[in-house]
Amino acid sequence: MEQTKPIFFDSHMHTPLCKHAEGHPVEYMERGIEQGLAGIIFTCHSPMPNGFSHRVRMAQEQFNEYINLVAEAEYQAPDDFEVRLGMESDFFPGMEEWLGELHDSADFHYILGSVHWHLPEYLDTFWRGDPESFRNQYFEHLAESAETGLFDSLAHPDLVKNASPDEWDFSKVQPQVEKALDRIAFTGVAMEINTSGVNKAFPEMNPGPQMLSLMAQRDIPIVIGSDSHTPGRVGENFSAALNLLEKAGYDYVSVFRYRKRSDIPISMVRESLTVTT
Repeated sequence: MEQTKPIFFDSHMHTPLCKHAEGHPVEYMERGIEQGLAGIIFTCHSPMPNGFSHRVRMAQEQFNEYINLVAEAEYQAPDDFEVRLGMESDFFPGMEEWLGELHDSADFHYILGSVHWHLPEYLDTFWRGDPESFRNQYFEHLAESAETGLFDSLAHPDLVKNASPDEWDFSKVQPQVEKALDRIAFTGVAMEINTSGVNKAFPEMNPGPQMLSLMAQRDIPIVIGSDSHTPGRVGENFSAALNLLEKAGYDYVSVFRYRKRSDIPISMVRESLTVTT
């Protein structure tokens, strides 16, 4: 029986420039081929102004180095495998103009927006000792990030459940989540299912099944990303993610090329993967 041609991408991974990942982009590329993917998109943590969270991202002067690292993997990839340049940028109120200029400074395929609640700067600004208010603020920022128009997709959109995992109860945050998703759906911005969530303090993918179902009800496009910080994690748990998406009501998953979205039937993606992930 003829092997189905690879058609899908892992749309979230990092490089050592973020200071908490390891492995050369070429190694990520090689792992992507092993996983039966058509390509990968690097989305390393963007530089930010004024030293913002500098311990977990590339410095501004390393931006061109990042582009060259990804280009090296692209150059070494076989003809039937594609390496694309992306970026994971933090949403933080007041930095929108700076990010817009950064995103225009290279030929990106994909810009992934994140609200990282655990950064010291975010905690210093928004933590007031009330977990419920903090979670509500997080989802407000998630909606605001989509409304900026800066991002193609929103990363690990319920990441805040790891802030107080023992207290996480989706029913308590559902009204705020639904309001945020209504706003996100209106923008047309996609959202991510992040398979690395199974390794976090609250061990399930980001987002969890209840939020995924609410997203599917609103026809919010969905992108799959492993959030790989090591080459061995590329494409990890993709089959499980596809199952969760179908159960939530999704029929398609999305991939970005030059900031334009294309949608692929989940059934075709599953058939194309050469290994169980």
